[in-house]
Amino acid sequence: MHQYRIAGKLIYALSLLFTLLLGSVGSAAGLSTHPATDAYEGWRLGMQAYSFNRFTFYEAIDKNASLGLDWIEAYPGQKLSKEKSDVRFDHNLSPALQKEVKQKLADAGVRLVNYGVVGLGNNEAENRKVFDFAKAMGIETIVSEPPFDAFDLIDRLCREYKIQVALHNHPKPSRYWNPETVLKVCKGRSKWIGACADTGHWMRSGVNPVEALKKLEGRIISLHLKDLNELGVRNAHDVIWGTGKANMKAILSELHRQKFQGVFSIEYEYNWFNSVPEIRGCVAYFNRVGNQLKPGGWQDLLKGDLSNCTGKWKYADGVLEYAKGDFFANDAYKDFILDLEFKVNPRTNSGIFIRNGDHQNWKHRGMEIQIADSSTQKIDTHICGAVYDCLAPTKNMVKKPGLWNRLTVMAKGPMIYIVMNGEQIIEMNLNRWNIKGKNPDGSKNKFPQAMKELDRPGYIGFQDHGHPVWYRNIKIKSLDG
Repeated sequence: MHQYRIAGKLIYALSLLFTLLLGSVGSAAGLSTHPATDAYEGWRLGMQAYSFNRFTFYEAIDKNASLGLDWIEAYPGQKLSKEKSDVRFDHNLSPALQKEVKQKLADAGVRLVNYGVVGLGNNEAENRKVFDFAKAMGIETIVSEPPFDAFDLIDRLCREYKIQVALHNHPKPSRYWNPETVLKVCKGRSKWIGACADTGHWMRSGVNPVEALKKLEGRIISLHLKDLNELGVRNAHDVIWGTGKANMKAILSELHRQKFQGVFSIEYEYNWFNSVPEIRGCVAYFNRVGNQLKPGGWQDLLKGDLSNCTGKWKYADGVLEYAKGDFFANDAYKDFILDLEFKVNPRTNSGIFIRNGDHQNWKHRGMEIQIADSSTQKIDTHICGAVYDCLAPTKNMVKKPGLWNRLTVMAKGPMIYIVMNGEQIIEMNLNRWNIKGKNPDGSKNKFPQAMKELDRPGYIGFQDHGHPVWYRNIKIKSLDG
């Protein structure tokens, strides 16, 4: 743990208190960046990129983002990109390529947290290459299966670099297939060393995953989470979570009992070329159970069958697509954080309604966040990201048509914050909009009442303006208490 001077402690404590009072997930000034959108606070669900080993690492990042996941675990040896198919992602990447990878991750809104399975041994120089790479890339955990006599060196490096090493279990007769072996090598070691619990490989070895997790309590760092169609069969294959023999509900309940906090990597080793729909089913199951075990986290705004919505838009493969007529979710929200991705066509003009008091008469009953193809337009109150007719964004952050954009909206009391593609573009205090039909700078707006008097709570909706628009990963976190 870092040591702070007294002044530093005081500043940190005050800023943390201010942040909590505001209900912010960004900074004391409000929402300053996109938040993580985990259903269970402290459980970080992401992909093990090996699930997409028929594709490049950059394609794996894009698939990870399409699933609405904020985290990823990389493995050594995957082709980097279509453009650099001769380059393999591993700890030998040049500083220039490391920088490129970081930018790719940032653009996708994905954080690289784990790396493995990678070799560690008794060669300190070679081990340091892996640890130096992990430090440079912001990786928290190295996943490995080291020889038993390497732990004095590995433990020392873990403490020096403040990076964890998680011991992975391939199926029997691999070195760590038995959780008892993991416990034995961890005994007397620092807390920087523990288990990467691979539930699927335990099943292939005839090990009950729930019992193995119980044995490893206190030493579990991360998981390769899997559900298989058979138990005790070497060639059993992955299935959508909750439909196999792993007893996934019991696995998650046990980790909840242990108060586990860490990374769950989805390693889906089946239907290699078209696994995303099945993985989406795994994500939905995980989020549903996570919300049951620990309510209050992020939730999908829309049910998969749109039974909690009003309107006739299309919803398939996780994407909501424009169709004629406005589209609303039926639950009302007062204070909340809404996080989603959107894509526009050339000349698209649309919008997202928040705190709207009336589905049928939306025009003057709530705020509209403008969604539009405006990447080449000057900044005003009608470009993408604006609070329509009321407040222009500080930057024009929308991407070119055909590319996915990320948008986060936070409504907390009179404060509205908007972040687009990694930049805060709106900070709005509705109390300043206290004259009907006027903005604080004296310009006119369309509202027949003062903005501060608009409905709270209200509905979230998507505008029919006659133009194609697409949304995905539409998530919400209520701040209503």
